Amino acid sequence: MEPAIVLSISIGIILVAITGYSIYTAFGPPSLELDDPFEDHED
Repeated sequence: MEPAIVLSISIGIILVAITGYSIYTAFGPPSLELDDPFEDHED
């Protein structure tokens, strides 16, 4: 395969992995540990 194709596929896989991990962190079980700063400082 050409190096450009390998690089494109690698970048695509990395982007999909980062997006999947971000969605898992935001909406999955680790989201229970996230803190909302606006709720902490309500008047």
